[in-house]
Amino acid sequence: MREEIKVIKLSGNLNATTSQEFRQNITEIVEVGARIVLVDFQDVTFMDSSGLGALVLAFKTLRAADAQLVLCSINEQVRILFELTNMDRVFEIFPNQEEFHQNFSFQDLIHQT
Repeated sequence: MREEIKVIKLSGNLNATTSQEFRQNITEIVEVGARIVLVDFQDVTFMDSSGLGALVLAFKTLRAADAQLVLCSINEQVRILFELTNMDRVFEIFPNQEEFHQNFSFQDLIHQT
């Protein structure tokens, strides 16, 4: 049975050093078969282009597995990086986990697949 939602709670920096572990987590989640991966950035203090690249790769990997990547709780530095690269138009971003659980529509996911 597929686990519907898997939450990854990141902390510290998402950069070249830490993005490898993040990519490994995504690979394991794809194997489990989750439909939605929520990445919580609440405790992330910094993200560079390597971290952004890891997110894009995760997005593509999950989409190929008929799953979806959703983000929440991004800080101002991460939001600016997303806006400068137009990634804020690619990723669905919620203010926090509570907003995600209240407003995310499984119907939207069903219609996308």
